[in-house]
Amino acid sequence: MNLRQIEVFRAVIINGTTARAAEVLRISQPAVSKMIQELERSIGFPVFHRIKGRLRPTAEGQLFFREVEQAFTGLAQLRGAAARIRDFGSGKLRIACLSALSTNLVPRALSAFTLRHPNVAVTLQTRTSSVARDLIASEQFDLGIVADEIDTTGIDARPFANFRVAIAMPEGHELERLDTVRPANLDGHRFIALSPEDTTRREAEAAFARVNVTPHTILETPFSTTICAMVAEGLGVGLVNPLTAEPYLGRGLVLRPFEPELHFRTLLILPPHRPPSRILTDFIAELKKVLE
Repeated sequence: MNLRQIEVFRAVIINGTTARAAEVLRISQPAVSKMIQELERSIGFPVFHRIKGRLRPTAEGQLFFREVEQAFTGLAQLRGAAARIRDFGSGKLRIACLSALSTNLVPRALSAFTLRHPNVAVTLQTRTSSVARDLIASEQFDLGIVADEIDTTGIDARPFANFRVAIAMPEGHELERLDTVRPANLDGHRFIALSPEDTTRREAEAAFARVNVTPHTILETPFSTTICAMVAEGLGVGLVNPLTAEPYLGRGLVLRPFEPELHFRTLLILPPHRPPSRILTDFIAELKKVLE
């Protein structure tokens, strides 16, 4: 039994006659009859009754046809998958993203992306930048959106976006009266800090040191979202990405500009030695549109 014999059998069932099947398959009618006979010999039972020169499926032939249809459905799915891979590369997109952008910028980009690519399966995991870097370096994920403190050795790292740091404080906090908050204003205040390895934290500490200021650090976290949640609950103040703070504005949290001007700097990182697929290129384009 071979695939061509199965195709001929299916064509005869669907089209009703060997003549029509031959026309559809662009082969001769005798060739159709010969392949049906060869199929029956190979599988060990007749698939058609021969009644007055016409073929009618046997009970066994009808059962066999059901199995054939399932197989051809699978082949159609494979053809579709092949077409997607040909046109767009992998039909999956795996993204590892730092927390600060996983609840705002990335969902907005994915909303536009999935409208254009509804059949692409997307995996989004919120990870620390160092873990995201390892996932990309090991080629387990296709794209990482990370802070710039990571080691970029062995990966394809591209500058992405800078976000000016703001100071988040609880509603009614005494610093709310200021138009701009400076390091000296934070002296002695309860402070929720980013992790020690964070580039922005190190720059903030340098700014505090220049004016001999020591905020009272009560909590450390790698996530701006956690800082915002803690601030909204009145635990203290902290430096955050304004995008991250959006859901908390008017819900217990207030933002003020911070000077000197500091920035959260982010990178797009990709696996080494592997050109991005078309779907990955399209998603990166949507990310950049959200920034415009």
